[in-house]
Amino acid sequence: MKLLVVLVLSLFAGINGSTNTTAKMVCYYDSGSFIREGLGQLLNPDLEFALRYCTHLVYGYCGIKPDTYQAFSLHEDLDIYQHQFSEVTALKKKYPYLKVLLSIGGDKDLDPEHPNKYLELLEGERTRQTDFINSAYSLVRSYGFDGIDLAYQFPKNKPGKVHSSVEEKLLKKIKKLFTGDFVVDPKAEEHKEQFTALVRDLKTTLHPDGYLLSLTVLPNVNSSLYFDVPAVSDFADLINIAAFDFLTPERNPEEADYTAPLFELYDQKRFSHNNADFQVAYWLDNDCPPRKLILGMATYGRAWKLSSDSNASGGAPVVPKTKGAADAGLLTGTPGLLSWPEICAKLPNPSNTFLKGADAPLTRVGDPSKRYGTYAFRLADSHGNHGIWVSYEDPETAANKAGYVHTKGLGGLSMFDLSYDDFQGLCKGGKYPLLKAAKNRL
Repeated sequence: MKLLVVLVLSLFAGINGSTNTTAKMVCYYDSGSFIREGLGQLLNPDLEFALRYCTHLVYGYCGIKPDTYQAFSLHEDLDIYQHQFSEVTALKKKYPYLKVLLSIGGDKDLDPEHPNKYLELLEGERTRQTDFINSAYSLVRSYGFDGIDLAYQFPKNKPGKVHSSVEEKLLKKIKKLFTGDFVVDPKAEEHKEQFTALVRDLKTTLHPDGYLLSLTVLPNVNSSLYFDVPAVSDFADLINIAAFDFLTPERNPEEADYTAPLFELYDQKRFSHNNADFQVAYWLDNDCPPRKLILGMATYGRAWKLSSDSNASGGAPVVPKTKGAADAGLLTGTPGLLSWPEICAKLPNPSNTFLKGADAPLTRVGDPSKRYGTYAFRLADSHGNHGIWVSYEDPETAANKAGYVHTKGLGGLSMFDLSYDDFQGLCKGGKYPLLKAAKNRL
């Protein structure tokens, strides 16, 4: 009888997200998905369904004003005037184990008129940084958040061609260690010191009131240039490594490859840093406590358009002579980016078995090694049309990455973001199949 009670309580705890494991499931939520149209719109009941699996919810996104350098909501009408900030943080009453952090920065705060405002904040006088910290603290305190996630914008590595010659790769290694790419910031060392000071001061402001501070390392940002790992690891409660989008149709329009492999692929002259294991190892080797390190994965895929000349090897990567981003999907509306339900609908199923042309099903290629990832493709026809190649995550690869977290003893897994998982259950596996697969493996 006692054993039965224990099993029932364990099942109940698992359903409600409060398990015995210390591994964290960090869920990123883009509030902009609330105002999307059609099936891509993620409303609060859909969001709440995910919270039984999340230990942390990172609410995005806030940005930095270029004139005052204060933090502000990128969707003020929704977040403040329609009370979305307050409605989401109020969900903690129902899910008391949940921590809700407010994310500042990220790639949503791109400002073509002020592209360097994040560096300007670092380079500015102490008053400028104090104004930023105070404004961020005020948002957290006013709307019931549990802390801040700082997804700081730094210059990204310049994209490199996978099929580089030996001479080209040697030249790049000389120019920039760790990434093999050209120098992107001659003042990187200065910016590293300034960022460390900013993180220290932010912690000093937040921690006395019990607020958390997490850092997000954005894709294609060179950690060795901008992060004093021992110092910021001491200041931050969590560090999310966004280990995906190493290649994208925007950065690499003429060749397609795995966008988020777990481990290095040693063939075809690939760069050694374009994998999750390399990024994680760098932080661990530089004394970041494993329990603070969170591996980030995407819930979407990157899709290239194939030409008649990119049909070599039957779709196996690296795929040459691609034609940039594939057409946008109906849910995401972004060329070259497909959510999991959009990808799932293109895989073989009873409704598309006999379809042709642009509606014909893709061929899925799995990864028995659990090292690189999954891709799917449709070769271009004789006229060079309807070709597509997609590198993506599915429930199987999500579980694999959670298994990697477990094996390495890391702090947990983070997902970017909930709105690109199948939150409506349009495909098989019910609602949030990627999130559930990862959580179950953790």
